[in-house]
Amino acid sequence: MHSIRAEALSALLKTDVNSKLAATLGINGKSGLELSSLLQANSGRLPCSPAKPILVHPSEVKQRSVHTKEGRAILIHALAHIEFNAVNLALDITWRFDNLPNQFYLDWVKVAKEEAHHFRLLRNHLNGLGFEYGDFPAHNGLWEMAEKTKDDVLARLALVPRTMEARGLDVSPGIRDKLRSVGDIEGAAILEIILHDEIGHVTIGNHWYHRICAERKLDPTKTNTELALQYGAPSPRAPFNVEARRQAGFTDDELTMMGAS
Repeated sequence: MHSIRAEALSALLKTDVNSKLAATLGINGKSGLELSSLLQANSGRLPCSPAKPILVHPSEVKQRSVHTKEGRAILIHALAHIEFNAVNLALDITWRFDNLPNQFYLDWVKVAKEEAHHFRLLRNHLNGLGFEYGDFPAHNGLWEMAEKTKDDVLARLALVPRTMEARGLDVSPGIRDKLRSVGDIEGAAILEIILHDEIGHVTIGNHWYHRICAERKLDPTKTNTELALQYGAPSPRAPFNVEARRQAGFTDDELTMMGAS
């Protein structure tokens, strides 16, 4: 798995969007790259972001009515940025944490490749509206939580895939329906693909979170609450997509704790 982890780090280090996508989709464990050499040569370079979009505070990100073409473009751009961040997050969890089962790394490479596919779908749709990724400002909340949890794989699993990315399960149906209501059938179809795949991604996060909790002899529900407080994670809030969360492996106790049962 060392070569796969090195390829994931190599892809993460790329700042050009197309190069990052190509490197991500090409991960196969056959490159011969060495993780230690990459780390030594690139110390302090993470995160690696393209020059655009300009990153701002979440309060500065524009929101416009989806009844206008620019408004829809701003929404699609925001979604594309989330998926671009998700590529980086999956690459980061693949290379960063050692001494885990081989399947852990294979699972997250699969996630990275699917997130890259989502980004391409959204960017192509954005291009069809006459805009490019990077045309609007964006925020970096997902990566900031990844940075906070870089020293503990359990905290990363609890607070990125199970908390921040799981939020996508709740909000995607509403965004899909909003796009459909203004005649953006292509955008709605992309959201349907993303929702389906994200259930699988959160399932992977849940699987490894519960497995590591069991290995450390920790109560999963109590531990998640403690980690959320420790790292300042956002609290889950309604509306909840309870069906999707159950499909993704959230237990009844967990759903009750967050007020989603």
